[in-house]
Amino acid sequence: MQAPLGGVAMDTIFALSSAPGKAGVSVIRLSGSGAFTAAQSLCGTLPKARQAGLRLLYDDNGTRLDQALVLAFEAGHSFTGEETVELQVHGSVAVVSAVLSVLIRIEGLRPAEPGEFTRRALENGMLDLAQVEGLADLIDAETEAQRRQALRVLSGDLGKKAENWRKNLIRAAALLEATIDFADEDVPVDVSPEVDALVSSVVSELQIEIDGVETAERIRTGFEVAIIGAPNVGKSTLLNALAGREAAITSEYAGTTRDVIEVRMDLGGLPVTLLDTAGLRETQDVVESIGIDRARKRAQSADIRVFLVESGQLPELTPEEGDIVLTAKADLFGNIHEGISGISGQGVSELVKRLTNVLKHRAAGAGLATRIRHQHALERGAMALSDAKALLSGGDATADIAAEELRTAVRALDSLVGRIDVENVLDEIFASFCLGK
Repeated sequence: MQAPLGGVAMDTIFALSSAPGKAGVSVIRLSGSGAFTAAQSLCGTLPKARQAGLRLLYDDNGTRLDQALVLAFEAGHSFTGEETVELQVHGSVAVVSAVLSVLIRIEGLRPAEPGEFTRRALENGMLDLAQVEGLADLIDAETEAQRRQALRVLSGDLGKKAENWRKNLIRAAALLEATIDFADEDVPVDVSPEVDALVSSVVSELQIEIDGVETAERIRTGFEVAIIGAPNVGKSTLLNALAGREAAITSEYAGTTRDVIEVRMDLGGLPVTLLDTAGLRETQDVVESIGIDRARKRAQSADIRVFLVESGQLPELTPEEGDIVLTAKADLFGNIHEGISGISGQGVSELVKRLTNVLKHRAAGAGLATRIRHQHALERGAMALSDAKALLSGGDATADIAAEELRTAVRALDSLVGRIDVENVLDEIFASFCLGK
C-alpha cells in the first residue's frame, strides 16, 4: 500500500452510493472523521466495527425515518481508509431523500463530489492509480472479458509488476553507483553482468506489456467489426440479423444507408460494435458521398472487416489478414461456398463463430496495461532502459549517465501507479466516476 498523497484532514462527506431510483435496498455512505458521530445522531449506537446491525433511523425532531442495516468501518479498514458508515435503507425515493435531507443539516457534513470516495482511497493509500482506473472499468464493464480484465487491474496486478520492475532497476542503479563511488579502488566483482541481466529482464517484460496495450484497450472500449460492400448487397439486413432487431433501415433502393450505424453486441464475452456502412460506389449525391467517405475511414480503422460481395465479384477494398469475405444473398443461390443471407439466416451463426474465434485469439494477447496513459509510461521507461543498456558498454566512463537513465526509467514506471506525476491526470480519471463512488 503506497503512502498517502497528502496529510491534510478532509471534510466528512456523504452520498447515495447505490443507483438512484426505486430499488429493494439503497446504500448511503458516510466517510471522514465525523462519520461515526453523524451516524450516531440518526441511529443512536453503532454496531461493532465491521459487523452489521439493524437500527432505527430518526431525524433531528425524533421522527422515525426507516429501519436500516448499519455497518461501521474504522479508519484503515474501510474503502476510503477513513471512518466510514454505510446505511442500507429501504430503496424508495422518499426514504433516501428523507435520510439525505437529515444528513445535509448536520454540521461538518457535506455531499460528496463524483468519485470523491475513490479519490480519498487513492490519497489515503488504499488504492494505487492503476487500481482506481481498474475500478472505473469494473463499474463500466458490460461483458465477461471486460469484468475479468478490470478485476485483474483492480486487484493490483499491474502495481505488483511495477513494484517488481522498480526493485530490479533500483538494484541495478545501486550496483552502478557503487562502481562510481569506488572507482579509484580495486572492486573485486564486475557488476556489469548482473546490471545487464536486471535491465534486460525488465525491458523484456515491458515490451510484452506494450505489445498487449492495444488489445487490452480494445477489450475495455470494444472491438469494431465493419460490414462492407456495394449498395443493396444485404449489409443492413445482415446487421439486423446479427443484432436480432431492426437496427438499420432496409429497402430495395440503393444508397439507403448514408451514415455509419453502430450496434453494440457481446460475442463470447467480448464487447463488439458492429458497423453498418454506406454502400461503396461512385455517386454524384453529396450526402451519400459523405457517407461513403465515412464508411471507408471506419472500415480502415475497424479490427475486422466483413466483406459482402455478389457472386463472382471482388471486394471493393483490399481485404487484410483476419478479414472475412462472404458471398451475399445466399438465399437466392442455394448452398454456395462461404455464402450468407440475413434474410434466411444461412451462414449467420457460422459468421458469429468465426468472429468470436478471431477476436478471442486476439484478446489472448492482452496485457495488464489497459490505457494509452499506461502505454506512454511503459514506452518512456523502455526508451530510458534502452539508452542505459547502450551506455553500459562504455564501462566506468559512462556508468554515472547509465545510472541516471535507470532512475529516469524508475520515475516513468512510478507514474503507472501514481507515485509521481499524478495531479495532471486525476481530474480526467475521476470525471468518469458516478456520485457516491
